[in-house]
Amino acid sequence: MDITHLPEHSTFELIIDGTRAYVIYEIYDGSLDVRKTLVPPALGGQGIAGKLVKAAYDYAQAQGLKCLATCSYAVKWLERHPEYHGATSSDYVAGSCAVGKHQG
Repeated sequence: MDITHLPEHSTFELIIDGTRAYVIYEIYDGSLDVRKTLVPPALGGQGIAGKLVKAAYDYAQAQGLKCLATCSYAVKWLERHPEYHGATSSDYVAGSCAVGKHQG
């Protein structure tokens, strides 16, 4: 699986057979915040969401950024991966992903 980073769109994406899965992030206050994770049903059950979130947080660490999560999937991912020393963002609402930009 080849994950593509599109920094100009703050996105990591994976396209399989024309179907796109992606993670959208924001960088602010020295942190990379995974705001939304979307994996269409056609790509479900393959571990794609986890691979995309991991790619985003690996990038964050390589850039010296703290790992934050607003997306409920990313919050759970960080709980399962304490080695990333992540935190839940102040924008987090249980069971959801961010709708808008972080307002700081």
